[in-house]
Amino acid sequence: MSWNIAQAKQQFSEVVRLTAEEPQMIYNRDRCVAAVIDAESFKAFDAWRKKTAKKTLGEAFAELRRIAAEENYELPILPRSAVGRPNAFIEVLEEWDADAESQRAA
Repeated sequence: MSWNIAQAKQQFSEVVRLTAEEPQMIYNRDRCVAAVIDAESFKAFDAWRKKTAKKTLGEAFAELRRIAAEENYELPILPRSAVGRPNAFIEVLEEWDADAESQRAA
């Protein structure tokens, strides 16, 4: 159910009671400004947030590799040229080589 701020203030007990059924959305001028959820949902969210907040990028990739290994999944990695993506670094090196060659010839 959704509430505007004035309704939520007047019927706070009802807002809290209804969180057992579903999150209660509170709006201010047609914009959602808050959501009231039950304590168990918040505890689960908070545990997830704390677990993921401490994870480094390396740890996240390690977890992905572990999951992929468990599922026998291998990500196909095609060379850049196979998917039509030029390698800008190689192009710059080739330009430098061409410039150096033309300067030697002059």
